[in-house]
Amino acid sequence: MTPRPITEPAFLVLTALVDEPRHGYGIAQEVERLSGGRVQLKIGTLYGVLDRLAADALVEPDREEVRQGRLRRYYRLTDEGARALEEEAVRLADNAHRAVERLRLRQAGGLA
Repeated sequence: MTPRPITEPAFLVLTALVDEPRHGYGIAQEVERLSGGRVQLKIGTLYGVLDRLAADALVEPDREEVRQGRLRRYYRLTDEGARALEEEAVRLADNAHRAVERLRLRQAGGLA
């Protein structure tokens, strides 16, 4: 089975889970911080992303706890999720590098 492409929200969710397990609201806050406020995940979108990432074995539930009468489910990055995130980060960096190179050539008059 070919892995699904990693969308920007999924990329940011995986990145948010690199350092520690987080619950949904904590993930949403970290995604907003990582993106400089550009990406603000609504709860429905966040849990849709988490469900897809869990189905692809890139994240998994870590634990559940009750805080102020509400259940919090924490998620953690799997080893497969870390590998997928690294591969996607390398791919994106390579694409960005190529774009910058071509823009410099264009500015120098090397591309028509």
